[in-house]
Amino acid sequence: MSVGGGRVRGTWRDDLWRFAGIPYARAPEGALRWRPPQPPLPWDGVRQATSFGPIAPQSAAIGIASPADPDAPEVQSEDCLTLNIWTPDVPDAGKEGAGRPVMVWIHGGGFTGGSGSLGLYRGGELARRGDVVIVTINYRLGALGFLGHRALRDAAGHIGNWGLHDQVAALRWVRDHIGQFGGDHRNVTVFGESAGAFSVCALLGAPAAAGLFRRAIVQSGGVHVHTIEEAERSSDRLIAALGLTHYDRAALEAIPATDLVEATSVLSKRHPDPGLIRLPFLPVVDGSFLPQHPLLAVEQGASAGVDLLIGTNKDEVTIFGLGDPSVLGLDEAGVALWTQNAAPDMPSRQLMEAYRQARQARSEPVSPRDLWYATGTDGVFRWPSFQVAAAQGAQGARTFVYLFEWESPAFGGMLGSCHALEVPFVFGSVRIPAVQIFTGGGPEAELLSTTMQNAWLAFARTGNPSNETLGRWPTWDPRTRSTMVFGRKSAVVDAPRNSELAIWGQHRPLFVSAPAKLS
Repeated sequence: MSVGGGRVRGTWRDDLWRFAGIPYARAPEGALRWRPPQPPLPWDGVRQATSFGPIAPQSAAIGIASPADPDAPEVQSEDCLTLNIWTPDVPDAGKEGAGRPVMVWIHGGGFTGGSGSLGLYRGGELARRGDVVIVTINYRLGALGFLGHRALRDAAGHIGNWGLHDQVAALRWVRDHIGQFGGDHRNVTVFGESAGAFSVCALLGAPAAAGLFRRAIVQSGGVHVHTIEEAERSSDRLIAALGLTHYDRAALEAIPATDLVEATSVLSKRHPDPGLIRLPFLPVVDGSFLPQHPLLAVEQGASAGVDLLIGTNKDEVTIFGLGDPSVLGLDEAGVALWTQNAAPDMPSRQLMEAYRQARQARSEPVSPRDLWYATGTDGVFRWPSFQVAAAQGAQGARTFVYLFEWESPAFGGMLGSCHALEVPFVFGSVRIPAVQIFTGGGPEAELLSTTMQNAWLAFARTGNPSNETLGRWPTWDPRTRSTMVFGRKSAVVDAPRNSELAIWGQHRPLFVSAPAKLS
């Protein structure tokens, strides 16, 4: 079949077609660095879309491969703007297919790592179970994807956000070509986890993404962005780590990608700025691609009409403290100091006491480390997700919220229901023995995976995750906060784990009127 660039041929395996490594944009190298992506260069003949494309340059320490994906590519290249498709069927040449729902996955990895070809993200199980078309994408990462400085501003006023530009380009490719793969471009769900979820939230407020998706699923996300000034401080540190004294576009374009990755790794270890999110790169409110803070844009109707499913895991940040002596040895003074530095707008002692009382009432442990895990989880993930849910729901959009409580058996249960634990359940990779070291296995795990897959698929098809397996899932509103709790027994609960969230509402309201109120 013909797509932008030329003809492609996929692989028929296990009752599915898979097309891998299809370019959706040109290699953003040299003079195309720190520019919006350009259409792919045409190729001659038929491109064999049978192997995943190279991944974006990144540190080898950020989990490029895993036991679950033995054929994932390890080759890194700036020529990484490709996508992968799993579809139950393709129509005859020159025709469009049955119009299956389309789900486009944006991977996580802190905006510095990951790829759309990781084994955990293989779309075959979802495509087969739900008769849908699954698309996974690569996008630019680290300095190549999110370096933001006014010295590098392009003619349209864009600063940073190059990886988000890539995501929009991929969604435009889906709009233009997915019909040839049996998908319905009018029924696209964009979904992502962690940095992928942050990306989805940013896209909700980006004019360039308007109309490119009908539904959105946000797994462990919220709105987290940099101002131009914050982006420039991070960029200045990167320039210093590279041994440069000023911004010279030509010189930066010639620096090897490996040097940029190494400098980014240095930045990641320094955590120089306060804030609950301490990533070297984030989306930038640049006044162009993101004209204003995305949460404010959503509140003002930027994504009106987009159905939203959003949620978090009970113990998100435990995985970030694993093996970190500074976390394992925290005392109460240390937690208070961390809170004061990370969230200066929050009264640290009052915050700790609110969590202590709420956890004691549920007979949960209240060691300083436990309080750090709980406040970090809610501050970085859960409360920001509520802000997005409230803003989108206020526009009349159908909005559904979940809380994932299944716990990992790994490391003696230290992780609890940690960050990214829900991903294998959504994709069905929980059935892979190597993955079960992290997720646990057995009939209960497989039942939960089936339950979540059916909900995600129902949402992608209709905009409502309710289904025969799960039952009715009511929409969320700020008063009742009806939430689907996923665990060994999944059920709707009004306002679960709610009492400690009141303090966040006092200092960071669900509804905002100016970006300055957000951090």
